[in-house]
Amino acid sequence: MSRGAPMKATRLAVTTATTVLALLVAACGGSADEPATAAPGYPVTVTNCGVEVTFDAAPERVVLLKSAAVPYLHALGVMDRVTARAGQYPSEYYDAGTLAELDRIPLLTDKTDTSGHLQISKEVVISQEPDLVLGEVDNLSRDTLSAVDIPLLEEPAMCPDNTATPSFDDIYRQLETYGRVFGRETEAATAVDALQQRMAKIQAEASTASGRTAAVLYPTVGGGTTYAYGTASMAHPQLEAAGFRNVFGDTPERVFEVTVEELLGRNPDVLILLHSDGDPAAVEQGLTGLPGAEKLNAVRDGNVLTQLFNFTEPPTPLSIDGLERIVQRFGADS
Repeated sequence: MSRGAPMKATRLAVTTATTVLALLVAACGGSADEPATAAPGYPVTVTNCGVEVTFDAAPERVVLLKSAAVPYLHALGVMDRVTARAGQYPSEYYDAGTLAELDRIPLLTDKTDTSGHLQISKEVVISQEPDLVLGEVDNLSRDTLSAVDIPLLEEPAMCPDNTATPSFDDIYRQLETYGRVFGRETEAATAVDALQQRMAKIQAEASTASGRTAAVLYPTVGGGTTYAYGTASMAHPQLEAAGFRNVFGDTPERVFEVTVEELLGRNPDVLILLHSDGDPAAVEQGLTGLPGAEKLNAVRDGNVLTQLFNFTEPPTPLSIDGLERIVQRFGADS
């Protein structure tokens, strides 16, 4: 069993020679009920997407299938544990130090389907001999990896059937979770404190912006379906922290289709447009080019900000970066 894989119940066999059992227990550094292979401070069990995942040591061979965990791993100083990555890692997300860490990690593939979902085979991932995979993709599920004793952790907000209302507290909790998994609790506590101080500063700067309305949208480049984000999305607490009222704050869904007519009915003062990659100008045109969009207050007044998706979702330190960008762009009186 690879290090970091889910622990199976382990018991030292009872022998007729009790002195042999005592020697075995002493060699394990614990009692007969403790796993013989556990590293100091382990096993550690965390609950992820409703599933208990147990580690008998800190992961040393991590494969990234999504980029969301990167800021957490960087904050904990464990990016050197990542031995391979797949997917897209836009440079706009990261500082120079994080980019240097990512450049060192081999890229398995960045191939995606038409909906932007990563396409990678089980064989490619298993060949890396990971003791932890971060991020679940459509064609490589948790169950598939569990069948070969490879644990997977997904960002809680992206778990299937997740109904929890997101908040910035989720960022701190997830940082603490990764701290437990990697045996970096002290580093996690320090990073959480720094993020909380930063949040307080940003919100103090945004406090006078209350009263204005906003919406977070995901337009289709070239025209087509436009998506909006409701209260089950990280977009909602992000807008609140920036001092705005989400015009879709009465919608309990995470993301849903919306028409220009409905946007005009709610007529937000500010629009935040999300995208996964490509030219931000094309993304903005995907909304402003729609018939009738020129009548929107935000479009008419030029109060439109386009930024990459992970600056809002899922809840990670990048969501705080995104909040800061919103506050800096619009301020209190823009």
